[in-house]
Amino acid sequence: MTGWLGPEEWRAVALSLKVSFWATAASLPFGLFTAYALARWSFPGKQFLNGLVHLPLVLPPVVTGYLLLLTFGRSGWLGAWLAEIGIVFAFRWTGAALAAAIMAFPLMVRAIRLSIEAVDRRLEQAGATLGASPPWVFVTLTLPMILPGILAGTILAFAKAMGEFGATITFVSNIPGQTRTIPTAIYAFLQVPGGEGSALKLVLVSVVVAMGAVLLSEVLARRVAARIGGA
Repeated sequence: MTGWLGPEEWRAVALSLKVSFWATAASLPFGLFTAYALARWSFPGKQFLNGLVHLPLVLPPVVTGYLLLLTFGRSGWLGAWLAEIGIVFAFRWTGAALAAAIMAFPLMVRAIRLSIEAVDRRLEQAGATLGASPPWVFVTLTLPMILPGILAGTILAFAKAMGEFGATITFVSNIPGQTRTIPTAIYAFLQVPGGEGSALKLVLVSVVVAMGAVLLSEVLARRVAARIGGA
């Protein structure tokens, strides 16, 4: 593999893994909280929140990237303030992670929400009648039962982050070694004569990672579900 991929291709793969890891890790707590809120709570604006969460799925990715640029760019209403304290997203790998997290967030939330909705609420109510507090019921009862959904959502979000292109290139451009992930590297290689071979290699890497993520999510979810069911 080391000899098969060149230095520039390896940099794109390494950066994609870095971006996807941090995008997934940073969004997981928010995804779990949002999924639980949508599945269990009733509050004003719930449907609006649900639509907002799923908006990246239906908006053109370029639109999402442009909105990120308007918000988190150096002259954006939030980006200007963050830049004053040393936090910069635009044209940095951190911005690529932010874009990937937002694009992958709906998949994570949906998988976790479905697993929460599948939990029998009578079990949670039984735990509450025995004197357990709501946080304790969630930690000891709900969380173990929704673990397959959390694993599936996390892995699918990671795979989606690895393949994110439109929002990323709009928000952070395509800077070699800084923001050039696998999808943007494929795009760059296809723009130059003789770059088709490098592009094809990265396409194969993308296919392997995506397929591996889907299969891994299925295997882990089934194993965890079987272990919980046999407990």
